[in-house]
Amino acid sequence: MTMRVFHRPTSRSHRVVWMLEELGADYEVTLFTRADALTDEHRERHPLGRVPVLETDGRFVFESAALCMHLADCHPDAGLIPPPGSYERACVYQWALFAMTEIEPGLIGFIHGGDDEERREAGRQAFRAATAVLEDVLEGHDYLVGDRFSVADVVAGSVAGDGGGPRGLLEGFPNVTAWDARLRARPARVRTDAIGS
Repeated sequence: MTMRVFHRPTSRSHRVVWMLEELGADYEVTLFTRADALTDEHRERHPLGRVPVLETDGRFVFESAALCMHLADCHPDAGLIPPPGSYERACVYQWALFAMTEIEPGLIGFIHGGDDEERREAGRQAFRAATAVLEDVLEGHDYLVGDRFSVADVVAGSVAGDGGGPRGLLEGFPNVTAWDARLRARPARVRTDAIGS
């Protein structure tokens, strides 16, 4: 089974490539620019002209969190997703979807608010409110689910970590900051960061 990921390094596709690297999967990367993604050819892969898109045997799937969980399912021996029906599996779904529905919208509002200070502040507050939930769950724990690294950390960590650094949104969240540092130090993450840079 040959997999190809359509990837723009500063986009949501980063987490999918990171997941592939964590799994040690055999895959190919097609690097994209914003302009590449808007071609008619790519809209056949993703109707909104976005990345990531994962191609497997000529068929396409998109949405980064879904792709990460799908890839974990395809490689159960890697141990990055708990068994179906388990409490821990439910927690993986919880944190992956929480990242996309609670953390990311605030981050997007903050980043893309431009000169609209009201939008930027609303985004900052929403991001920090959601990140406070992660801060509490990470108290005394290195990872989100079952004290072991999982796909939940890939998805939620890639979103929350984007609020750090010069954006300053992780200030006052020592548990999340330490978690982000652990995730960034993982060899698979380091390899991912180098792709297309």
